[in-house]
Amino acid sequence: MTNDTPTPLPLDAVVLAAGEGSRMRSSRPKPIHRLCGRPMLQYVVDSLTGAQVAHVVIVIGHRGDWVAKTMRELVDDVDLAFVEQAEQNGTGDATSVGLVGLPDDDADSDVLVLPGDTPLLRPETISALVEHHRATGAAATLLSARMDDPTGYGRVIRGADGRVERIVEHKDASDDERAVDEVNTSIYCFRRSLLAPALRRVTPDNAQGEYYLTDVVEVFNSTGHRVEAVVAPDADETHGVNDRLQLAAAEAVLRRRTNEELQRNGVTMVDPDAVYVDTTVTVGRDVTLFPGTILQGSTVVGDECEVGPDTRLVDCTVGAGTRLERTTGRSATVGERCTVGPFAVLEEGAEIPSDTSTGPFYTAPSDL
Repeated sequence: MTNDTPTPLPLDAVVLAAGEGSRMRSSRPKPIHRLCGRPMLQYVVDSLTGAQVAHVVIVIGHRGDWVAKTMRELVDDVDLAFVEQAEQNGTGDATSVGLVGLPDDDADSDVLVLPGDTPLLRPETISALVEHHRATGAAATLLSARMDDPTGYGRVIRGADGRVERIVEHKDASDDERAVDEVNTSIYCFRRSLLAPALRRVTPDNAQGEYYLTDVVEVFNSTGHRVEAVVAPDADETHGVNDRLQLAAAEAVLRRRTNEELQRNGVTMVDPDAVYVDTTVTVGRDVTLFPGTILQGSTVVGDECEVGPDTRLVDCTVGAGTRLERTTGRSATVGERCTVGPFAVLEEGAEIPSDTSTGPFYTAPSDL
């Protein structure tokens, strides 16, 4: 008996991260501003892992060497490549540049295109987008979102059959079109063999003089190709980060997700809203975290520990069964079954042996 199930096309991704991000008011490129200990661009790459993406091309521009160096240091489980968009000529141009970075032998593949400033995207959402795209046989499938207030967003205009006919920017929309609450998120899945020629038909005939990726939708419809949309389960996932206010809002969501996951895995938080744990931190089971606890960097907390209140640890290792109260530490190691604090200071490189009780107002000197 032969298996007639068709083999899925290879899947690649192009991440658009060339913008300057001037509203961040920073010398640091926007894609590598950190949330919960990691650059926002790393979260975007992480969102692709569930979809079995073979190659990821990141389109860089402003201080692109900094972006590439950071990502190469942090990501070692994904095939990353970097291409430079020398001039900022719009998302359509950036996508064309990105396609050049993909292997030629993947020409008959699907390709995800998404911005590098959407750190709240979940892998399940990207996987659902790809599955819908392949199930419908569409030339393009966009991820949309429904918003109570869609002001400022491009509206997704569907035909009677539910297919996407076009995307209309808010400033160009009629009153009826502005009443549509389904918006474009700038996250897409394309058939690569159709995307490249469609991009060549896009023109910069707009006020900005740029090549817009959204114009590809009308190109596909004009040539009889199907365009689909799948609605994101949570519109907040699709929000981009353009300034410090949005950065803080996104970080609050990530911290809530992190705390919820820790609690599901056996961590007690007396007040989850007053506990801050980076996504890079490891916390064991039966740990209690009291209000004012801040765990950052590569910190590891062993099982059955009590941490806090008012304790900050950066890149520290804490052995099982240890209690730390009103303690600060950086790059320090605390053994098992210790009692540290209150008001202890663990200097960089300090090591506290197991079964040690420091008492109050203790300073552990550096062993470096």
